[in-house]
Amino acid sequence: MLPRRTVHLDFHTGPKVPAIGAAFDTGTFARTFVEAHVESVTLFAKCHHGHLYYDTDRPERHPGLAKDLHLLEEQVEALHRAGIKAPIYLSMAVDEYAAELAPEWIALEADGRQVRRSRGRFDPGWYVLDMSSPYQDYFTDQLAEVLTHFGTVDGIFLDMCWDQPSSSKWAVDGMRRAGLNPADGTDRDRFARRVAHEYMGRYRDMVLPHLADDAPMSIWFNSRPKTALAEEIGLVSHVEIEALPTGGWGYGYLPYVARFVRPLGLPALAHTGRFHKSWGDNGGLKTPAALKFECAQMLAYGLTAGVGDLLHPSGRLAPETYTLVGEAYAYLRQCEPHVEGGAHVKEVAVVMDPRLGDDPGPAGTGVVKALQQLRLQFDVIPLDAALTDYRAVVVPEATPVSPELAARLRHFTDAGGALLVSGAAAAAADIEGVRLHEGEPLEGTFLRPAGQADSFPHAMYEPTLRFTAADGADVLYDVVEPYFARTWDAFSGHDYTPVGTGQPRYAAAIVTGRTAVTAAPIFTAYGRHAPLAYLRMLAEIFDRILPDPILRTGGPSHLEAMVVDTPDARVVHLLSFLASRQAEGLSPITFEVEGIDLMRDPFPLVGMELAVRSEAPPSAVRLEPHGQDLSFTYENGYVHTTVDVPDGHGMVVIKT
Repeated sequence: MLPRRTVHLDFHTGPKVPAIGAAFDTGTFARTFVEAHVESVTLFAKCHHGHLYYDTDRPERHPGLAKDLHLLEEQVEALHRAGIKAPIYLSMAVDEYAAELAPEWIALEADGRQVRRSRGRFDPGWYVLDMSSPYQDYFTDQLAEVLTHFGTVDGIFLDMCWDQPSSSKWAVDGMRRAGLNPADGTDRDRFARRVAHEYMGRYRDMVLPHLADDAPMSIWFNSRPKTALAEEIGLVSHVEIEALPTGGWGYGYLPYVARFVRPLGLPALAHTGRFHKSWGDNGGLKTPAALKFECAQMLAYGLTAGVGDLLHPSGRLAPETYTLVGEAYAYLRQCEPHVEGGAHVKEVAVVMDPRLGDDPGPAGTGVVKALQQLRLQFDVIPLDAALTDYRAVVVPEATPVSPELAARLRHFTDAGGALLVSGAAAAAADIEGVRLHEGEPLEGTFLRPAGQADSFPHAMYEPTLRFTAADGADVLYDVVEPYFARTWDAFSGHDYTPVGTGQPRYAAAIVTGRTAVTAAPIFTAYGRHAPLAYLRMLAEIFDRILPDPILRTGGPSHLEAMVVDTPDARVVHLLSFLASRQAEGLSPITFEVEGIDLMRDPFPLVGMELAVRSEAPPSAVRLEPHGQDLSFTYENGYVHTTVDVPDGHGMVVIKT
């Protein structure tokens, strides 16, 4: 079982920093984590600067670390005495010491430039090492020494493990041996993935014999795309999701990635940071409301929680940091018993292409946002995953529909499953009751409820395919065309041509039985533009194809509501915090100016109605961890109650 509350204790410390660990005190160190309710702390053997922090004769040992101070050993021993686990961290592909020692080991761009995470040669930043070069053996020696030195470990965390294409002589030779073309970018990507899988297998086999009998983790390769886990599942035994909302990940990252990871069945933890911004923001603290939300969100997604910190070079922990972390973790301790042994209710599967990666673009953002706001309970699954555990399947327009997938979707609907397919995916799926007509997608169209010529026509900001309904199919929405297509020599007004007066020729949304299609790429459109009209259309579609969802709630659109079944209860997490754009900052990843969304206060829920499907009347309904009994009624298979959640998170526990 993974630790429930963890800290990732960064310690990237440059060689010019003196007196490393001079203020370190074993008793204070361990006591701080105990009082903050922490069960595991990831500690540094090696940082991005390439320096080592344990007793070693290797020259990479940090020059500011006193010869008689065995910092990592003392940290591990102090935590173990306090009953706290201590996995060990090593930076892998980012190593400044090695980059200076052997510049030829640095990965090369296709144009021969060195790969460097900075804006230029004379700006601070990290070089990226080439794992197909002799650097891999150099790093292997470091890892082997750590494993031998400590004998047994609670786990190994290797960082900066993404697929790094390179044009070095080693990478070029390796590609030629593998029958790949070094001049082809796709082949360079393939080789980078192959190199990664080879060293992952190598290091996994090194670590496994050194794991303590009660080690909660084995080895984790950080910075890899979580959507690649389906093919890497034999190389890891757990998942760690790095997701600092203000650090470049944003608040939309975890809802997508967590739902992709969950169906894989691996234990998973996520870590945010205590930072106001991102890693390295050693003088910044986020608000208590933000950290409570992020930790409660992890719990609601079935993840164990982690918070990133940055240890001062002196080795002294900041009390203010652990007051903040301790408050959030004390709250989690109150919540955890109510979801012990729980499993998320499976209702809807969203089929996405793993090749889109962890940032799937507006289609992925839009489908997650829309289904959250409709309070549907959903997973994100890859193209070849089983559909049988779900009541409904959604195939967004960004998902390629092969003949094999189309056949599986037909089998699913023939067995009584509900289906929604949008845009290009619907065109490829060959849905019964829907005709696709030739012609370029229509630009500048409008959506209007079918047969309601007087209703307001809502602009569809994305191109619309030409669908009509066959006999037996119902048109829910029409495509209403403009007077004419907008061109340089024929336009009207500032943006798009006004709605025309002709009769609709095409359908925007069609339903046949429990199958629905949309002519527009509705999820891309919602992800990019977010008009309420698109969400209303989706709500009407789901009312037709999934009329009895697990959950119905009122509340604000930002509310996240997730249903978990435990051995003796059905539990509904309610998360009500609202991030707002309050600053602009420089991304540490892209070095571009981007907005910073912050959370400073919970958004209270007052008198919110809730209906949850249940096979029988419950014995009791309570709001936890508030310890409040709720009155309820039971009608037509639903438990109905009304709830107030003043502090941003609560769990409605429906006892069976």
